[in-house]
Amino acid sequence: MKNKKLKMGLVAIAAVAGYCINGNAQSVDSLLDKLVDKGVLSVNEANDLREESDKDFAKAYSAKSGMPEWVSSLKFNGDVRVRSESFHFNNPAGTDRQRFRYRMRFGAVASMTDDFEAGMRLTSSEGASGGGAGGDPISGNTSFQDNGSKKFIYLDLAYAKWTAIRTADWQGSLTIGKMENPFVFSDMVFDGDYTPEGAALQLTYTLNDQHALKSSAGAFVMDEIGGSSHDPYFYGAQLRLESTWNKHWSSSVGVAALGVLNEDRLNAAQSAALGGAGGTNFVGSSSWTVPNQNGGNLRSVAGSGAGLTGSSGNLQNNYTPIVADASVTFSLEEFWHYTAPFPIKLGADFIHNPAAEGQNNGYSAGLTFGKAGKKGLWELGYRYKYLEGDAWFEELVDSDFGAFYQGGSTRSGNASGYVAGTNVKGHIIKAAYSPYNALTLGVTAFFTELIQENPAGSDSKTMRVQVDASLKF
Repeated sequence: MKNKKLKMGLVAIAAVAGYCINGNAQSVDSLLDKLVDKGVLSVNEANDLREESDKDFAKAYSAKSGMPEWVSSLKFNGDVRVRSESFHFNNPAGTDRQRFRYRMRFGAVASMTDDFEAGMRLTSSEGASGGGAGGDPISGNTSFQDNGSKKFIYLDLAYAKWTAIRTADWQGSLTIGKMENPFVFSDMVFDGDYTPEGAALQLTYTLNDQHALKSSAGAFVMDEIGGSSHDPYFYGAQLRLESTWNKHWSSSVGVAALGVLNEDRLNAAQSAALGGAGGTNFVGSSSWTVPNQNGGNLRSVAGSGAGLTGSSGNLQNNYTPIVADASVTFSLEEFWHYTAPFPIKLGADFIHNPAAEGQNNGYSAGLTFGKAGKKGLWELGYRYKYLEGDAWFEELVDSDFGAFYQGGSTRSGNASGYVAGTNVKGHIIKAAYSPYNALTLGVTAFFTELIQENPAGSDSKTMRVQVDASLKF
């Protein structure tokens, strides 16, 4: 009788503990493990208690939240960033300017029993240039303009995920929908705001306490073209080894292969003079089957537009690059005005596109001190980036890294002025500080120029400065 009462009491304690800690199963498991260690419970009794605790918590959470019993948690997250941004050109044909922008994101993630997850996120953005009614695929920024006009909100994430494998050594998941990028690359390969649409498989094998081998593979739709059976896609596979050697040293190394299918469907649809990408000193561009935000890829001259000498059209190269990256991090136990172990990270990456005969390489290397994001932490970083015009598809890379075209060319989408994308090299300096957990202040300066200038010999040197204040929740 006493054992039965004790068991019932422990069930109640475990259930209440699970409820009070918001369903943190690990804490309940720790309590039961301690009772097993002390000989109060047998292993079988502890397993029975875990099952009873899970059932009681699920019922209590369902009653409290109004969610179905199979939904174990519903979490909200988001951030707001306000930015002052300026452009400065060496070339007298350019016009120095300043603008103010914001980015707002709000998301929700529902975790369910049987290791299912569903997520969504809304984001601000401006309408994409030349590619339909959607928002910019590589930026959530919106400019302060048009006399306080109401701004648009777009769907940034909409995905379903199933973690089908979850053991001590293996973890594997399948994600379908519009998702966070499953690949781990710098913005030389994908802009940080890009959220691809398709399917991805991710698999992690924990070799031991120090090393984990991670793989990702996916295929993603770039456009759906009515009346055609040759829609453009991109695909990729990546393998990474992440290591923590001791409390001071960690490293990562990775290799990946990417490709674009039916890239001929990503060409200019017609010759027309439209507004420029990003609204920065553009005088014209072509109409594209996908949003035309960046430049840099070599294209043919397809005709003439209003006031233009030609309209850039068909892509002249395929894109099947190989990407390699490596980094090493050393953490000091303490550092000046830093309230946590202080990381010093050295990293580099390289991209080569064998499908193009020239202008097909890119690389970057950088050093970062510290890591902002929590109260009292700061960071200071430097990076050099060199990205030739046909190393990778222009519409996927960083939308902040650009330089000045004096005249329209087949590498700028026939636009003059500031154009981001490939065919750019330069220096990036960044500093950030978090006075509070929710708030991070930062400044980033880009000192860039074109690799192939247009016209040849023109001054393409550009300085772009961003001053940010970001709130996260």
